[in-house]
Amino acid sequence: MEETTVANHVVLRGIMAEAPEFSHSSRGERFYTFPLETKRLSGAVDRINVVLREDALYSELGEAEKITVSGELRSFNNRRGGGARLVITVFAREIAFEDGPDVNEVELTGTLCKQPNLCTTPMGRDICDLMLAVNRRCGRSDYLPCITWGLKAREAAGWSVSDRVHLTGRIQSRGYIKLVDGEAYERTAFEVSVVEIEKL
Repeated sequence: MEETTVANHVVLRGIMAEAPEFSHSSRGERFYTFPLETKRLSGAVDRINVVLREDALYSELGEAEKITVSGELRSFNNRRGGGARLVITVFAREIAFEDGPDVNEVELTGTLCKQPNLCTTPMGRDICDLMLAVNRRCGRSDYLPCITWGLKAREAAGWSVSDRVHLTGRIQSRGYIKLVDGEAYERTAFEVSVVEIEKL
C-alpha cells in the first residue's frame, strides 16, 4: 500500500564547491559526486556530498553561481580507509540553475531502528539522537542519523524502536578526528537537525 506522506525528499540550493568527479558504477550506469556548500542563518557552511547519474551532468554545471538540487537522502556503510562509517549523501533527481537564498530542507518519514538516546549538552540543553530507517522504492532502506532539541528531544526520548515518525529539518555537517589503531583520520559527520517531528 502506498504511503500518503513523503518518505524522503531533500531540496538544497547553494554553491558547487568542486567539479563533479567519477564516484562508482552500478548496473551499467556511471555516477559522479560533488560537494555542495549551503549557508546556515548563522553564517556557518554545511558541505554536503551530492551524487548524480552521468546523464544528469551538464557542461555548464561548474560555471553556475548557484544550483538547486532536489532528491533523496541516502546512506551506505563504507568499510575502507580506517574503519566502518556511515556515509550520507544526497542523490540528485533534478538539478536546476537558480539564484536566490541558500536552501537546506529535508522531509522524512521512517521507522526508529534504535532506541532514542537523550543527553544534555554542557550548556544544559536537552538533545536526543535518533536513527531513522527510511524505505526506498527498490526495497532497500537508508539509515539516517537525526537530532532533536529541547521539548521535542524529551518527547522523542519516550518513543520506542519500530515507532513511525515524520520529520522536517536540515542536513548539517561537522568535522571530527577519529583514531583507529593509533592513526588519526579526518572525518565529516552528517545528520538531520530536526525542526518539526511527530510520531505517526
